[in-house]
Amino acid sequence: MNVSMWNSAHQHVLDLVAYEPGKPVEELAREMGLEPSQIIKLASNENPLGPSPKALEAMREALNRAHFYPDGGGWALRNGIAQKLGLKRENVLLGNGSNEIIEFIGHAFLRPGDEVVTAKHSFAVYTLMAQLFGATTVEVPDPGYTHDLNAMLAAITAKTRQLFIANPNNPTGTMVGQEAIDRFMERVPDHVLVIFDEAYFEFLDNPPDVIRYVREGRNVVVMRTFSKIQGLANLRIGYGLAPEKVAVVLQKTRQPFNANGIAQAGALAGLDDLDHMKKTRALTHEGRNYLQAEFTAMGLEFVPSVANFVLVRVGDGDAVFQTLLRRGLIVRAMRSYKLPEWIRVSVGTMDQNRRFIAELKAIDSEGAIARGKLA
Repeated sequence: MNVSMWNSAHQHVLDLVAYEPGKPVEELAREMGLEPSQIIKLASNENPLGPSPKALEAMREALNRAHFYPDGGGWALRNGIAQKLGLKRENVLLGNGSNEIIEFIGHAFLRPGDEVVTAKHSFAVYTLMAQLFGATTVEVPDPGYTHDLNAMLAAITAKTRQLFIANPNNPTGTMVGQEAIDRFMERVPDHVLVIFDEAYFEFLDNPPDVIRYVREGRNVVVMRTFSKIQGLANLRIGYGLAPEKVAVVLQKTRQPFNANGIAQAGALAGLDDLDHMKKTRALTHEGRNYLQAEFTAMGLEFVPSVANFVLVRVGDGDAVFQTLLRRGLIVRAMRSYKLPEWIRVSVGTMDQNRRFIAELKAIDSEGAIARGKLA
């Protein structure tokens, strides 16, 4: 690169550390000389049952129209989402994954020097997007690895423009309830946009209702995704819900055709596949209970989860992660989340969960897992 061009780049962009996703099966197979079929991936909170059968059928049909551009306005899918949630189409915007909604919000409302409030142990992309737009992230301690909404309120200043609440939270699997959210929303200043990230909403037995704040016209955006319980992570399709005055602004930041037509077709068909969601939820509950019971039996500290993953303390998270890789198991090391002693494991099928526990016990028998409160 020409040196003068490098010097002209924004410093806050040059300083960005790229988001590191879960390791792909194909990459590990190449590195370790393994067959992909030998590898189990429990790193990215994906649906082990795969996509909804109804979604697969709709996507196969949509392939016949792959030579046409998609519906740039996402009319059918936005209508479907709105009808399901009791909103208007104008309240719904589509994203290339819900991550893109975060970028829309940054384009629309962030300027260099602004502040974004997050919990200390929350989704890394919030901070990355803030930095991309030259904003500063204010990380608030989260005792018990759960959002402390009172402390987040206290962190708001005149420079604060956005505040993120991931509920359930990634990577901790914890949530805040309706009463705490309502008290928070009564006190949050009008100059702050509150973003509720509900990527794991469908796994909850008694989820809080924050869409009420969209209906009330508050300064909120609610983000959801088809990547998790719907099993459509490969398609990158998510959505945001906002009052019309906010949604109109966010729509202006969106690239034409940002949500591809095959993804829209699959998402719309999967939206009403309640049977697939029910099976996924049941499998998740069974697997999560199994993992947490095994961690208890092994004497390992973990964060009780309401999502489709569990955060567990193993001493040296990087070392355990690497050892599991060599055994054909992909989990998530947590150093980038300021949790170097932990790994996060997604709930898989029961066979996958049992293999993970068997491998973890084998590592433990070799003395590679430390317990207790570590420095």
